[in-house]
Amino acid sequence: MQTINESTSPDTQDDVDFPLPEQPVDRILRPLARFLHIEAASGLVLVACTLVALFAANSSHAASYLAFWHTDITLGFGSFVFHHSLHHVINDGLMAIFFFVIGLEVKRELAHGSLSSWKLASLPIAAAIGGMVVPAAIYLTLQYGQPGMRGWGIPMATDIAFVIGCLALLGPRVPHSLRVLLLSLAIVDDIGAILVIAIGYTSSLDYGYLLLAVLCIVTVQVLSRIGVRSFPPYVIVGAVAWLMLHESGIHATLIGVILGLQTPARAVLLPERFREYLNRKKEDFEDKRWALHRHRIGAVHEVQRLTRELVSPLEYLEITLHPWTAFVIMPLFALANAGVVIELSNLGDSVAIAVVLGLVIGKPLGILLFSWIVVRLGWAKLPDSIGWPILVGGSCLAGIGFTMALFIDGLAFGADGLDTAKTGVLVGSAASGLLGMGLLIWTLPRVQVSE
Repeated sequence: MQTINESTSPDTQDDVDFPLPEQPVDRILRPLARFLHIEAASGLVLVACTLVALFAANSSHAASYLAFWHTDITLGFGSFVFHHSLHHVINDGLMAIFFFVIGLEVKRELAHGSLSSWKLASLPIAAAIGGMVVPAAIYLTLQYGQPGMRGWGIPMATDIAFVIGCLALLGPRVPHSLRVLLLSLAIVDDIGAILVIAIGYTSSLDYGYLLLAVLCIVTVQVLSRIGVRSFPPYVIVGAVAWLMLHESGIHATLIGVILGLQTPARAVLLPERFREYLNRKKEDFEDKRWALHRHRIGAVHEVQRLTRELVSPLEYLEITLHPWTAFVIMPLFALANAGVVIELSNLGDSVAIAVVLGLVIGKPLGILLFSWIVVRLGWAKLPDSIGWPILVGGSCLAGIGFTMALFIDGLAFGADGLDTAKTGVLVGSAASGLLGMGLLIWTLPRVQVSE
């Protein structure tokens, strides 16, 4: 997940670098912008929405709250009618944007980041594989041959928003290398979850719609190859691809990942070329000449287009969409999916127990075991600032599996999921968070405060 450095915040640009005069609305928006730039903010919003959903589902208004998410939404064009509930639109529609951002993050790490070489990627890949295989194995061991067996993918995922929020609460004591390792692990984890959804939770296929979806994906690639730089054509083709994949029987959110991986990771315009352009055009912006300029709108559009090309489409879309996924889509998903009727009997259910054990024990055990194996074989090494005790705390934090776990619960047990599985996700994620935080507080070195 991307965060914006404080040095680029409006407070440091007011009078010197930022030429626009301050407006009254800026005084309202600036605190909001500052909050959105805090690493832990998205996790706090997600926690708040989860608590709201839990409170509403266990209040006297539970029936109307849960019924609201089943409000019908109908769109029609000729004989084709799209008729689904609000809950379905959020889980299959808006979450496609969430998966698109995941695809962008994966592409970024593969192109320029911690997954760009085997030397860098070996440890997080091994840790992520262990953190998926062992929880699934524990779950299947406890549920084999039972109706709850379909939920084997639930304890496999890590919710990076909550993990980053927990790390941010610990402040400067957390080494940067631990953040990078957990982020990389979570990205590989997301790839694994995507494969689980595609392979394990696709029941039947309509090959006609699937072929149309493939044609849309090829069209996106062709548009990129011939140099189409405007976003609307991609949005239109992507929306059609989503609809075709949705009708094919494969979970439609996967189109988000595919389109994210297709997004170019390199900018077209070099900074020095743009600087040369501005030097040539600076006379056009002199007071008298600008006032007499007959094509000012065209000049403005030209500068806007060139400015946009200074960064890659991947970077631009990731920064643009991240606040929407972190502060709108994921909170909406929590409100629509975390409303579990809390009953003590749910805690003793075998599915809930399997999920809790998978998250609290399976996740850290798998991460540590597979990490130890690749280090022992000499394929990877722990970063200098991370010892095994610190990795134990970080691996426990990786047991926070909220968003993707609830998402897979819905795929495994129907649109609304299984309350016992949701209870296991909530209890297991909370226990993993508390255990991981406690271990990190105990093992991380204290920051020396200079007098």
